[in-house]
Amino acid sequence: MQDFEKLGVFYLGKEYDLEEKRLKDELILYKSKDLTTHAVIIGMTGSGKTGLGIGIIEEAAIDNIPVIAIDPKGDLGNLALTFPQLRGEDFLPWVNVHEAANKGLSAEEYANNQAELWRKGLSEWGQDEKRIERLRNAADVRIYTPGGSAGLGVSLLRSFNAPPREIINDKDAYRDRVDITTNSLLSLLGFNADPFTSREYILISNIFEHTWSKGQNLDLPELISAIQKPPMDKIGVMDVDSFYPSKDRFSLAMMLNSLLASPGFKAWLEGDPMDINRFMYDKDGRPTVSIFSITHLSDSERMFFVTMLLNEVLSWVRSQPGTGSLRAILYMDELFGYLPPIANPPSKAPLLTLLKQARAYGLGLVLSTQNPGDLDYKALSNAGTWFIGRLQTERDKERVLAGLEGAAAAGKFDRARTEQILAGLGQRIFYLHSVHNDEPVIFSTRWVLSYLSGPLTRDQISSLTSAETVTEKVQTPYDNIPQKQDIDTLNENRTESSKSTPPVLPPQIKQVYLPATGMDPKNIVYVPSVIGAADVLYSNAKLGVSVSKNYTLLAPLHDGPIPLDWSEAEQIEINLRDLDSGPVEGAHYANFPDAASNARSYEDWKKLLNQFIRTNLSLKLLFSPALKTLSEPGEDERDFRIRLQHLAHERRDDAMEEIRKKYSSKLDQLEERHRRAKQAVEQKNAMAAQRKVEAAVSAGTALLGALLGRKTISATSVSRIGTAVRSTSRAFKSGQEISGAVETLQSIEAQIQELQLELEQQLEKISANYNMLEEKLESVEIRAISGNITVHFMGLAWVPKEK
Repeated sequence: MQDFEKLGVFYLGKEYDLEEKRLKDELILYKSKDLTTHAVIIGMTGSGKTGLGIGIIEEAAIDNIPVIAIDPKGDLGNLALTFPQLRGEDFLPWVNVHEAANKGLSAEEYANNQAELWRKGLSEWGQDEKRIERLRNAADVRIYTPGGSAGLGVSLLRSFNAPPREIINDKDAYRDRVDITTNSLLSLLGFNADPFTSREYILISNIFEHTWSKGQNLDLPELISAIQKPPMDKIGVMDVDSFYPSKDRFSLAMMLNSLLASPGFKAWLEGDPMDINRFMYDKDGRPTVSIFSITHLSDSERMFFVTMLLNEVLSWVRSQPGTGSLRAILYMDELFGYLPPIANPPSKAPLLTLLKQARAYGLGLVLSTQNPGDLDYKALSNAGTWFIGRLQTERDKERVLAGLEGAAAAGKFDRARTEQILAGLGQRIFYLHSVHNDEPVIFSTRWVLSYLSGPLTRDQISSLTSAETVTEKVQTPYDNIPQKQDIDTLNENRTESSKSTPPVLPPQIKQVYLPATGMDPKNIVYVPSVIGAADVLYSNAKLGVSVSKNYTLLAPLHDGPIPLDWSEAEQIEINLRDLDSGPVEGAHYANFPDAASNARSYEDWKKLLNQFIRTNLSLKLLFSPALKTLSEPGEDERDFRIRLQHLAHERRDDAMEEIRKKYSSKLDQLEERHRRAKQAVEQKNAMAAQRKVEAAVSAGTALLGALLGRKTISATSVSRIGTAVRSTSRAFKSGQEISGAVETLQSIEAQIQELQLELEQQLEKISANYNMLEEKLESVEIRAISGNITVHFMGLAWVPKEK
């Protein structure tokens, strides 16, 4: 397996001969990059569809590709059942005791049998315990149960937050966000809303649009209040009350309030926020497999959650830079009901958008179903790969054939031959049609690494998940602000002795007042501090860095010889324009040291701030020696490693493409020379020629298949080159009076061996810098010079405190 583990391919199984009903030696290695054009898995119950899906997710995890999986049936939780030691006691908690009893076995005996079955199955497919260990170490498996308590919870409050400014400024993306959020919420209430005629839809969508356009968030209580008292006066050209009377709005608000007050709805508000980045990567930046088990939900609740999740995925996709490599996978284990051909459930719009747009950003959709009759095949024509298993009815076959024909588009599609193939498919046998391959392939799925125990029960899911949330606190993006003392503590004594009148200061001293939001004016005491604002340019020509940052620092004042120390300052998030120019009426003022009333002090403090920034506020970045890449300002190590991992995938894919281009013409020439040599040999000796032809075809197929993509890659391609060369040599030894042909083809053999060596060296080089998660990153510190520091404000800041 080491020949392909790091080369961006998924080991899915082996080719299968339908006529002879046997496995072939060729392995099916699916290029991960091809999954950016999406995939569809179709097969009836018992076809092996779930095993194929789990195999794809396992391969993605091993390749450090994160996966979000929607699981309506409860089967995907089996991905958490990985037992590297293959011991019976590991299998014991998960075996079906009823099945064991039916076989006349105790649970322990049956568990031992299952462990041995898995060991044997893995061995037959060229796998072992080490590959299970690698899968287990590559990615965590998390099982979420939204609206339930068995697994990890998911809070939907964040889904009503205002989208990023980039989404708001994109009219199409913003309209999609408003539409999808409104539809999903109304579906939970039982409405099948029409955007043009539904008053409920028009009202709620206008509330979302009005609130979000101001950058304000909404939660359910606020939405209920906004329905009763809309924040806008008109909808279209009509008054709100004329369009939707207050009494009717109250009824809608009551429906939402009843939903919110329902004891069962509390589970929807607890758990991890709907943050796609956190679902895809852990706190260290390692990829995760996040499974959303929704078996326990009603149909309306499933539609609500799936639509909200797809909405968040769509927003995440639009925030990513473009790429041609696979960045992540969205897997859906049962598509039925979410993408019908005629109806328009809330889930359909985001699915259609993802099928059309996600490929440009590296998200691959894998959509699986056992109900092929009720799917929008026009939409699925966007999928570049189709895995077709055994189908139940002739109608299903006709629907699938029509879908395949649409997906083939301008490519070749032999309908009659395909229909014949589909009729002969058995369990775990799939028809693979890909726009990236010249012709379809029949294959049998490999043995999965995870133990397939069947749908997990509530108790089993609970035992696999922690009661604690896995959400990590997001660090602030400032690079290295020193630890500050609490200004409240430093000025505690100042609030005890205060005056009711503001002090008289020289006009040269600029005074500002921090907002006293929510405070009682009678209890406010303004405590003096020094505020400084500076623009800083960090520049390093050698590293190609030129970054501008602004700092607003607030430092406490002290009595004594050193009235101000910038190392005690805290950085505050406030725009100078938002500061008040005057105090709140009725407030008191704390005492301050004499230095604060001296205008010259502020000039000195300005110089000290410049020095403090030069010395203490350097720009700290991380550097990857392997990829020669710097982190972005404000990018923490987790996000940097995530970016490095995908960059490594991109460079790996590019390197594989370069190899293909490099060897393409050489292999074409070798193939042609083989053909000519074959003709020469045929004229000399028929028997020798037959053996010669077989050897030549063997070598040519191995190389061309692996490098030129003329058929699905074979894992044994590289090793078969050497086998083919040896076979050719033996064939020539049996020939008589064909020394010229021997010399010619021996020359070709030497060239094949040379190409093989070059190929192996190239593959080793590509693999060397593969795992960026283990790389030791270097720290880079850039300090600003005085000429690049501009302190544009220095003054006295009055900070409101309550007595």
